[in-house]
Amino acid sequence: MNPRRLFLILTPYLWLLVFFLIPFVIVLKISLSDYAISIPPYTPTFDLSAGWEGFKSFLSALDTENFTFLATDALYYTAYLSSLKIAFIATVLTLLVAYPIAYGMAQAPDEWRPTLMMLVILPFWTSFLIRVYSWIGILSNEGFLNQFLLWLGVIDTPLIILNTQAAVYVGIVYTYLPFMILPIYSALEKLDGSLIEAAEDLGCSKIQAFWLVTFPLSRPGVIAGCFLVFIPTLGEFVIPSLLGGSSTLMIGKVLYEEFFSNRDWPVASAVAVVLLLILIIPIVLFQRNEQKQREAN
Repeated sequence: MNPRRLFLILTPYLWLLVFFLIPFVIVLKISLSDYAISIPPYTPTFDLSAGWEGFKSFLSALDTENFTFLATDALYYTAYLSSLKIAFIATVLTLLVAYPIAYGMAQAPDEWRPTLMMLVILPFWTSFLIRVYSWIGILSNEGFLNQFLLWLGVIDTPLIILNTQAAVYVGIVYTYLPFMILPIYSALEKLDGSLIEAAEDLGCSKIQAFWLVTFPLSRPGVIAGCFLVFIPTLGEFVIPSLLGGSSTLMIGKVLYEEFFSNRDWPVASAVAVVLLLILIIPIVLFQRNEQKQREAN
């Protein structure tokens, strides 16, 4: 085989090995360990230096106590379910906001499209943390939104938005909106306008032509955007911590507390392993969708 071709084939596998498989094995190893007051704060059950004998002793002493603890403690499975619910609702809201924007960009004149694209990616030019912090100043009781609504006379007393799930949804939709817009825009931009004209010539109204032609053809972009939003949102930590407060329970916050506050690395690693297994499902579905699109093209 050509060495260059072999290098191109092996590169993604080496990348996955170094940055995914090896860290996953390390985290899995810690999740099967016992908690200890030490540095690091766990007692390994598998010693690589012991060779085959160490591996046999590891198999004989294999303990899934940490995973059993996750299944019996209501905090953890409640956090998983809450994260799934928040990620799903936030993905739907992001789609509802992003699709009209992407559609408008695709329908805009060609000379305007680069400018509109720049405006979509402009938030990435500033720090993610600063952008999330800015929403605290907007959504707080004395923030810009409440002051503006009071000035208009729409409300008499400030709305309580910060430290609620509504603030979390606002932060997630704002943060991940470009990840939804760009794939949908890419799909809509390639749409052949003659198909819409043909549908209207056959008696379809503009709304019917949209649902029968435009939306089905943009579905690959919608699916890709939903996965790009849902997957990182499920493990989100910064947004629920800063905007949701203590009332918002997500598995990312629980994972942080276990690692850095409780210093229970074995349980925290078990939480991370289960979260990764949950994420594998949409990742595999996303990869299968991408493969189908490549085969179709």
